[in-house]
Amino acid sequence: MSRFTGPRVKRMRALGTELPGLSPKKIDKRPYPPGQHGQGRKKLTEFALRLQEKQKLRLNYGVTELQLRHLVEEAKTSKGATGHKLVELLERRLDNVVFRAGLARTIPGARQLVNHGHILVNGKRVDIASYRVSKGETISVREKSKNLASIAAAKGIADNFQTPWLEVNRDALSAVVAELPDENAVLFPLRVQLVVEYYSQRL
Repeated sequence: MSRFTGPRVKRMRALGTELPGLSPKKIDKRPYPPGQHGQGRKKLTEFALRLQEKQKLRLNYGVTELQLRHLVEEAKTSKGATGHKLVELLERRLDNVVFRAGLARTIPGARQLVNHGHILVNGKRVDIASYRVSKGETISVREKSKNLASIAAAKGIADNFQTPWLEVNRDALSAVVAELPDENAVLFPLRVQLVVEYYSQRL
């Protein structure tokens, strides 16, 4: 299954959750599912609840079904709780770090910056959005790219949330990975154990 490219607010309304990585827009004016019968939410089955939590992760972080499945498999073989490790692996993606540092308005926007070679890691260009950052690494914008309109438009985005594991320098358009993210790094309500349970029957 490919990445989602449809109407973002509509999907957030369907999930009943704002996903900052997908869109900076809010759903508070219409906090109910889209469609003619949207205002009457139905009680979800156990499967539907697990699927919903999984979809939150996929849409917010902009990963494909195959990518998420591989990350769950890796998290299962790691030390510690599978759900917590899964969150860490997703948060450490370079496109997410660019977004969390306030260099892009959304994760899709951050992915475009990375893919087009505007982002440096420890001074070297990295154009792979799934690149996994490590503690101590410095993420910055290439000098020739600092005047990009998309980066200017993102100014202040990071003021809407806390990312204590990053040391951000707004003037230099850079960030240092001070610590690895933990299970509390997610910016939206998530029951990650339900995601683990969803894949436990499929891996």
